[in-house]
Amino acid sequence: MSSLDIFFQQLANGLILGSFYALVALGYTMVYGIIKLLNFAHGDLYMCGAFVGFLFLSLVSGLLGESWTGILCSMVLSMLTIGLLGVLIQRVAYRPMLSAPRLSILITALAVSMVLSNGVMALTDGDYEAFNTDLGFEGLEMGNVFITYTQIVLVVSAALLMLTLFFFINRTMYGKAMRAIAIDQDACRLMGINVNRVIALTFFIGSALAGAAGVMAGVYYGSIHFFMGFVIGLKAFTAAVIGGIGSIRGAMLGGLALGLLEAFGTQIPFVGSEWKDVFSFGILILLLVFKPTGLLGKTEIERM
Repeated sequence: MSSLDIFFQQLANGLILGSFYALVALGYTMVYGIIKLLNFAHGDLYMCGAFVGFLFLSLVSGLLGESWTGILCSMVLSMLTIGLLGVLIQRVAYRPMLSAPRLSILITALAVSMVLSNGVMALTDGDYEAFNTDLGFEGLEMGNVFITYTQIVLVVSAALLMLTLFFFINRTMYGKAMRAIAIDQDACRLMGINVNRVIALTFFIGSALAGAAGVMAGVYYGSIHFFMGFVIGLKAFTAAVIGGIGSIRGAMLGGLALGLLEAFGTQIPFVGSEWKDVFSFGILILLLVFKPTGLLGKTEIERM
């Protein structure tokens, strides 16, 4: 393959990987922006979304098949289920801890992560599950560059979800309420905003996006595992930090940037695919040293 062919092939690979990172990173940045919580259980919601989508696809495959119709139905049902799971976690584990020291709620998030991952491990005996579909491997061939229709549909679907969220945050009353609560919760209460309801809605949306990313990953990779949420949780957090934690646009940009950096980083001499995680987290360290607010983040001033 020529250098140009490698460029376009890695561009396609980076976009699909970055789409997964961006969808999960959005949940991180939304929750942090509104209650200043690093929800380390978010990667496990992505994993749960993959398994719930697998379950729903198994149930509807007899009626709708295992093509895009059945996958879309299972993804919507998975988003609703994981969104409600996120609200339940927020209500049971996080809401009582909002007035506690920040370290306490962070430890609670780690505990929730362990409960989810070990719970799924117990239910599945730690086995890989084959996420079977009828999509095939057809695609577009441009010289030596091959892009499957599955990749195209997944990237477009992720882009539509991100655009929908962007317009929801910027054009609706609930979106304005979320942005207001991120600035001053007490003032929002005085203005009559139901803060707890808006926080629950934030968890629902962020968790639903993670569930959608889980189903997409199952379709793309063809298998799911109880430990799949750990690495992507760290990568999505890295993407959120790269873009600027708390920034919606930053999470989208950071996810896509990280996916592209990983894809093209494997082409650097002496940096193969086995070094891609080292490469990604090395980028994170450099960014935190030279620009700790991220690409689109802003320096916050706390009044004493």
